Amino acid sequence: MSIFSGERRAERAAIRDARSGAGPTREGVEPGPNPGAVAKFGLFGEVLTIGLMMALVALPVVTLPIALAAGIRHIRRFVAAEDSRASFFWADVRAGLLRSLALGVPAALLAGVLAIDILLAGSGALPGGQIVGLVGWAGLLVLAVALLISAGEWEPELGWRAAVRAVPQVAFGDAVGTLYLAATAVFVGVVTWMLGPLLIAGLGCAALAVIAVPERRIPERRIR
Repeated sequence: MSIFSGERRAERAAIRDARSGAGPTREGVEPGPNPGAVAKFGLFGEVLTIGLMMALVALPVVTLPIALAAGIRHIRRFVAAEDSRASFFWADVRAGLLRSLALGVPAALLAGVLAIDILLAGSGALPGGQIVGLVGWAGLLVLAVALLISAGEWEPELGWRAAVRAVPQVAFGDAVGTLYLAATAVFVGVVTWMLGPLLIAGLGCAALAVIAVPERRIPERRIR
């Protein structure tokens, strides 16, 4: 009896490994959707690792777009059980760094202006300070969501112009998904405000969210 039960356990384990992409493909067993995401602790570790790498790239602030884009592409490769070596992340950074400044510099300047408006509104130095503050926070949120979407659409072959042009279509084509990304941006901001080093985990989670949010609309491809 124990022999048979041991064989059944081995068979179930082999099927799980085949579906997750961790083991050899068995006859009659197809790999599941997003096999790299099946190992929950492995995915968590990868999110933290890529979050650290993204934080390093984003230190100058104006390089945040390429940090997001390269991190998203890395997590996308990981959950698809493709080759996700760190060298590919750095290759993406090198491929898009210079051209990303055309997006990163204006975005940083706009964020700075909005942040100053929020500070002035809170100090009472501006008339209608509450309205100005609300507009400032809303502007920062819209900017953050636009950055997440454009980073998710970026590919080295297409460049940043195509990625930015795709933002309205993606945002209005999935309004609920856009709200999820807005919640992600708020989450990253809150955890970073609470404790600065949590930015690492926040950036990794943001990269994962950009991939996971569209997948929720396709049950058979959902990240498990």
